Amino acid sequence: MANTKSAKKRAKQNEKRRLVNLSRRSAVKTATKKVFDAVDANDVAVAKELFKAAESQIARARGKGILKKNTAARKISSLSKRIAKAEGSGK
Repeated sequence: MANTKSAKKRAKQNEKRRLVNLSRRSAVKTATKKVFDAVDANDVAVAKELFKAAESQIARARGKGILKKNTAARKISSLSKRIAKAEGSGK
């Protein structure tokens, strides 16, 4: 346990950051799952709208350092591939 005043403050700050990061990471997962669900339901128009929101969430998480650069790129690429595949088979 922290002994000094500065260490106690740092411990409080770390806990706050942990909770914020957890929330952001959860939001990314939820947004991604919504896109996949829309694609699975063959609802490409809705999937494209949800993709914009998911891409924004992922980019924000990347900017905040919650996701690494390549992880964010991989997630966005995976989503766009699924949408493109559904769009091609839907026509």
